[in-house]
Amino acid sequence: MTRSKATAIGFAAVLLWSLLALFTVGSAPVPPLQLNAMCFGIATLIGLVWVGRSGGMADLRAVSWRVYVFGTAGLFGYHLFYFTALRLAPAAEAGLIAYLWPLLIVLFSGLLPGERLRAGHLIGAMLAFVGAALIITQGGASFDRSALPGYGAAALCALIWASYSVLSRRLGDVPTNSVAVFCAGTALLSLIAHLAVETTVWPVGALGWVSVAALGLGPVGLAFYVWDVGVKRGDIQLLGVASYAAPLLSTLALILAGVAAPSAILLVSAVLIAGGALLAARAGGASRDTS
Repeated sequence: MTRSKATAIGFAAVLLWSLLALFTVGSAPVPPLQLNAMCFGIATLIGLVWVGRSGGMADLRAVSWRVYVFGTAGLFGYHLFYFTALRLAPAAEAGLIAYLWPLLIVLFSGLLPGERLRAGHLIGAMLAFVGAALIITQGGASFDRSALPGYGAAALCALIWASYSVLSRRLGDVPTNSVAVFCAGTALLSLIAHLAVETTVWPVGALGWVSVAALGLGPVGLAFYVWDVGVKRGDIQLLGVASYAAPLLSTLALILAGVAAPSAILLVSAVLIAGGALLAARAGGASRDTS
């Protein structure tokens, strides 16, 4: 598989994540950890199909248990701290901090063998972050000291996902089939946590069940498999910057669904995110040309 094809496959995860907010709204009032358990249960089924089609069951037995612990900790830890952040701090501000993970991916990737961090990567990542920040905060955010625990959880959320994504590159020989085990472990841990701290609430009507199924099939399912391909074999720095398209595309999806209204902020954000991604892409091309 070529580097550009793997990058395109990885970007499919960004497209799927852009539907996360829309389907999450439709899944209400299912509590977060229960929703996580249900979605990752579906993601595990996707993994079984993925493994079956590739005939990689023998590959799973060859993977170290430490890798399975790492992968499960990455998926479960990210969602645990994300949900915690949104419970302890205002959603916009917590979401903004959590969305530091693409910038951290760009920064951390400079430490990987064979990768070169250029000024274009950093400038592009910062431009895209400003664009995402405008969307998430709608042009205004005020940080409350009483919400510091939530902000801290959001920062840990960003650190965990960036670290997981970059370290997955270091585990490049580990087959993507192993993500099925990561998802199964995450579903189990989410179920245990749900039973410990939440009250079970089932989806309401056909829309609720369809939304849960769509989440499990896409943003909290197939997305993690294609992201694994992208970060292991593709241009991880470009993927990091391009990930800022997720909040932009998410807002567009909400507008098309009639949940949100269009605004000038959306246009400005689109320009910043697209410009940042273009800078990162040009920097990546220059890096390959000089290597």
